[in-house]
Amino acid sequence: MGQATRSKKLRSAPVPASRRWPIILIMITVLALALFWHFRPAPRPDRVTPSDIAEAAASVPGAPERLKVKVLSVRPHDPEAFTQGLLLDGNTLYESTGLPGRSSLREVDPRTGAVKRKVAVKAEYFAEGLALVDGKLLQLTWQDQRTLVYNRADFKPAGEFRYDGEGWGLCLDGNRLVMSDGSDRLTFRDPKTFAVQSTLNVTLAGQPAYKLNELECVDGVVWANVWQTDDILRIDLKDGRVTAVVDASGLLTPEERQKSDVLNGIAWDPKSRTFLITGKLWPKMFEVQFVPR
Repeated sequence: MGQATRSKKLRSAPVPASRRWPIILIMITVLALALFWHFRPAPRPDRVTPSDIAEAAASVPGAPERLKVKVLSVRPHDPEAFTQGLLLDGNTLYESTGLPGRSSLREVDPRTGAVKRKVAVKAEYFAEGLALVDGKLLQLTWQDQRTLVYNRADFKPAGEFRYDGEGWGLCLDGNRLVMSDGSDRLTFRDPKTFAVQSTLNVTLAGQPAYKLNELECVDGVVWANVWQTDDILRIDLKDGRVTAVVDASGLLTPEERQKSDVLNGIAWDPKSRTFLITGKLWPKMFEVQFVPR
């Protein structure tokens, strides 16, 4: 700014106070709007969930059944357990927990949630899904392409298998292992060698069903958590079609949800014909049935 300009401004007559206030108010309003626009929360993109798709397709012939959870009992669950895999064998619950440096294999009392046995997984591994095969516990790792094998009796290491890609969920369907990798694909593997036997693409109302996570095999179908949602899918293993979508929302209070992560973990109890479900860092585990909405 030049000297002449500054001199001119200094010689200008002062603005009366009665005229300054409207100008100041306008400036404050503009500044407030600018700050609001700059620091406003980023809009969340619409996330289409399996429940949304099932609802939209409800009137279409062959549409997936829409289910909800009926809570039969509420049980304690370790809020420090980042649940990745859950399975029930008789009166014993086995749990795989994740996170680097915090992954573990656990034996848990299904009634009280008490951890009866626990073995730490190597710090560099992020543990994932879990299955039981002939007295051996098979635990996936997320991106390390290893299945860790333990003796169920004492949790001692009993070898490992290698695989390509990521490991998310695992369950035993009769003579086959069923594995998810976060995509819309299930992989069938030999339980003795972990070799790939075949793959199956999963569809929901004709669309790919992505983010398949923890799995539970029950009577020829697979129940699958869908990552980052409160939905559980029932998948027909003959053709990969989703035949039911379970809305499992509302199990935790808003306060509990703030301290926890997503729904994950399904264990089937063939004696009572019920499921145990929980989530990552959840303080509770729920005994439930899946019933029509």
